[in-house]
Amino acid sequence: MSDKIILAIESSCDDTSAAVICGNKILSNIAASQAIHNDYGGVVPELASRAHQQNLIPVVEKSVSQAKIQQKDISAIGFTRGPGLLGSLLVGTSFAKSLSMSLNVPLIEVNHLQAHILAHFIADANPVPPKFPFLCLTVSGGHTMIVLVRDYFDMEIIGKTIDDAAGEAFDKIGKIFNLDYPAGPIVDKLAAKGNPDAFSFNKPKMAGYDYSFSGIKTSVLYFIQKELRKNPDFIKENLEDLCASVQKSIVEILMDKLEKSATELQIDEIAIAGGVSANSELRSAMKKNEKQRNWKIYIPKFEYTTDNAAMIAMVAQLKYERGEFSDLSVSATARYDLEESFK
Repeated sequence: MSDKIILAIESSCDDTSAAVICGNKILSNIAASQAIHNDYGGVVPELASRAHQQNLIPVVEKSVSQAKIQQKDISAIGFTRGPGLLGSLLVGTSFAKSLSMSLNVPLIEVNHLQAHILAHFIADANPVPPKFPFLCLTVSGGHTMIVLVRDYFDMEIIGKTIDDAAGEAFDKIGKIFNLDYPAGPIVDKLAAKGNPDAFSFNKPKMAGYDYSFSGIKTSVLYFIQKELRKNPDFIKENLEDLCASVQKSIVEILMDKLEKSATELQIDEIAIAGGVSANSELRSAMKKNEKQRNWKIYIPKFEYTTDNAAMIAMVAQLKYERGEFSDLSVSATARYDLEESFK
């Protein structure tokens, strides 16, 4: 592993983050979140890009300071090219290109989804990293997919959502329950006090490894509308049980396909990545399968599950070793297919 020092920038959605890596050891990982979106029940792209402009320089300066380095020590600049919100990505991309020019160091583009998966190879992400090949359930607010990982730069999406992502389903159902945004962590917290078997909701019947979460959202909506007609206080009186039941249903949908793919492909190295991998029920289900199916499971530290620059830095370090650099004509792209980024 190279001992080059790389500064990485992540700005794909509403978190502005910068990290410094040396080898696979993270020297700093700083993030600034944007509370303004809570008032709107979701991320407002224009507000997100403006906040990135305000946060980026202070976050980078703090990251460099915390890493106890100077700008002259930086060997390359890594950045998230996509996928994500175009306006947010443009802020990070423009800054990375400018810094690369001013320091006269290489520029390295990173696919956000590849970074979520390869976060497992950060020195302190796991006691030991996954062994190739492994399956990675990559699940967040914007993406839900099962990825067959043969190598750092050889990945195949074998299953993905055809509509809503799992994190999106948590947020939309949370809105039905009148919860604040983002609802996923709130649902998780309330579910800990509820009965997961109190209510049942429809789950999709789909062949293969693909997912669908729009059905459960509709099932919950119709159920709540029906119950509210009978009792206007139904949500308030049953909130913890509702959250526990919804969480159980979503995690069961996720695990059914993961178990199916692991069995049919005969792979027992199983990882999870992305923001929803912080969900306590999903982690519990993974640990249950570790015992029942003899899986070797990999669950990264919480700070490497949400959008963060450390995971961008990890991929940038690997690309540096391969000599994969970008030129200054590179542009941000909102839709950046995982498999396409390897071609």
